[in-house]
Amino acid sequence: MAARGNPLKRRVRSLGGKVLRRFRLLPGGMPDGIGDDAALADKTLDGEVILYFPDTMDSLYQLRSWYGPLEELHGAQGVTVVCMDSRTAAAIRTETSLPVVTIALDATLDAIILRSDTKLVLYVNYNPLNTAALRSRSAIHVSLLHGDSDKVVSVSNQIKAYDYSFVAGQAAIDRLERYTTLFDAPARCIPVGRPSLDTDRREITPRQDPRPTVLYAPTWEGGQSSAAYSSLATHGEAAVRALLAEGLQVIYRPHPLTGVRVPALGEADGALRDLITAEGGRISTDRPLQQDFADADLILCDVSAVTGDWLPTGKPMIITRSADPDSRDAGTELLRTVPRLDAAGAADAGRLARSLLEHDPQHEERIELIEYYLGDITPGASLQRFLDACRRLAARRDELWERISSSTDLGDLG
Repeated sequence: MAARGNPLKRRVRSLGGKVLRRFRLLPGGMPDGIGDDAALADKTLDGEVILYFPDTMDSLYQLRSWYGPLEELHGAQGVTVVCMDSRTAAAIRTETSLPVVTIALDATLDAIILRSDTKLVLYVNYNPLNTAALRSRSAIHVSLLHGDSDKVVSVSNQIKAYDYSFVAGQAAIDRLERYTTLFDAPARCIPVGRPSLDTDRREITPRQDPRPTVLYAPTWEGGQSSAAYSSLATHGEAAVRALLAEGLQVIYRPHPLTGVRVPALGEADGALRDLITAEGGRISTDRPLQQDFADADLILCDVSAVTGDWLPTGKPMIITRSADPDSRDAGTELLRTVPRLDAAGAADAGRLARSLLEHDPQHEERIELIEYYLGDITPGASLQRFLDACRRLAARRDELWERISSSTDLGDLG
């Protein structure tokens, strides 16, 4: 106890922490906490919306999928990205025109939200560090997540921390009603589709390879065994060899977080890259997802958000079944409709893929599921639903805040 209260030791620990942060020696998953707090002491944030992102670079892919919609929202209501990690903030500034600040201290964040005309705070994941912003009672808090999937994270109890959740479609609401207890999904979930599919439409390069092509897009290992959906180490090599033996071209799109928690997944990724390179396939790490979709005739993937994004292509898919006995999914209609590939059957992936390319018996069923999962996919419709939802919630916040402020001392409601 005496050591804990020793002022000299406290100063040494504090100095050590500053050195680690300044020279960027912290582990990759830990925010460096180098904030703009001093410069923001008496400032306000422009606009009505904060996108709160306390994560490090490892998770930046989650925010990138929202850049386009957020830039459109910035034009309508004003958006500021608030980070906790200066490295991540610097990267975001090079990738988007959105204003970005880094706030290290909870007190700074609390005060600036209350001083500013912040009406909505948006979140793209369930990072425990989100609680720093969630404390604010002067704004409405909205979970966006970064894709719709049948992963257990889609029905996490953490959803209850947010006032509302923007979901892709009715499938997400039904999933939450089925798997999440004591949560009023119809009242607290707002379907907006996938706005990024509207904003991220890019000119697609004409396809060069005439051979039938399979896109293999496994997910990462997950944060816990119940979410261990990756097929990379259990299915990957056998499935890819089978596809190549069947005369099919392969595009391999690894997940950005592959191997961050389980080194064996990183090793499997390296081995698969070597195999595909040797066989003349493509490794896709810096191409738009839509380009990979355009170049592929079929997708082999795990339980992940990529299934819903692929659905509008109308092309066949195979979804793997996890070999981890502890894994669980929040299965909806898509998992019951498309063929599933077990690890034991990975060597038959080529024959299965060839069969589906020649005869796709689930085609009509998948087409019927598009609206169920994504709503209206007319170009621009999803983006408009997103913008309309943000505008309505901002108005609702004003109504609620006026009611609170008229009967309460605002000094008590940071």
